[in-house]
Amino acid sequence: MARIYMVRHGKASASWAEAADPGLDETGRAEAQAAADVLSKLTPMAILSSPLARARETAEPLEMAWSIHARIEPGVAEVPSPDIALEGRGAWLRGLMSGRWREADAMRRAWRDGVVATLVRQPKDCAIFSHFVAINVAVGAAIGDDRATIFSPGNGSITIFETDGTRLSLIEKGREAETVVR
Repeated sequence: MARIYMVRHGKASASWAEAADPGLDETGRAEAQAAADVLSKLTPMAILSSPLARARETAEPLEMAWSIHARIEPGVAEVPSPDIALEGRGAWLRGLMSGRWREADAMRRAWRDGVVATLVRQPKDCAIFSHFVAINVAVGAAIGDDRATIFSPGNGSITIFETDGTRLSLIEKGREAETVVR
C-alpha cells in the first residue's frame, strides 16, 4: 500500500476570479511552512505538485527540508474552468461545487477521473500538493460519494489516503476551514 499525503495549497495572493495563476500571500507561505514542518518528520518520499503557482510554492519548504525537487503532476491540477472571463469563474465554480459529478459536463468528469487515476497509480508513499476540488474528488472516490464538495480542507491542511493500485482509501481528513469562492 502506498500512502498519499495530499496537501491543499496555502492561501493564494488573489482569488480564482481575480487571477489565473496566483502565488501565495504571506499567510499562505506560513501555511506552507507549517505543512512542511509536519511532513518533514516523515521519511523523505516523492513530492508531486500541481503545475499551478500556489501549489508549487506550497511544496517549496518541504522540497528544501528533504532536498528533493517536486515533480510537476498535471493530474492533480485545479479543475479546469470553461473558457470564460476571470470574473465569471467564481460563479461557475460555486455552481460546480454545489453539485454532483454525475451532473457535470464531460470535460469536468474526465478531469475528475484523471485525478483519481493519478492518485491510484502512485506506487510509493508521496506528498502531493494540490487544490480544494481535487482533494474533494479523492475523498469522494475513497468513500463512494458523488458530491463535488464533501468537506472543506483548510489551506495547508493534509489529507491522508492509501492506495493498493486499484482504489483509494481515506485514512484521515485534513483540518477543515471555511472556504469562500469569490
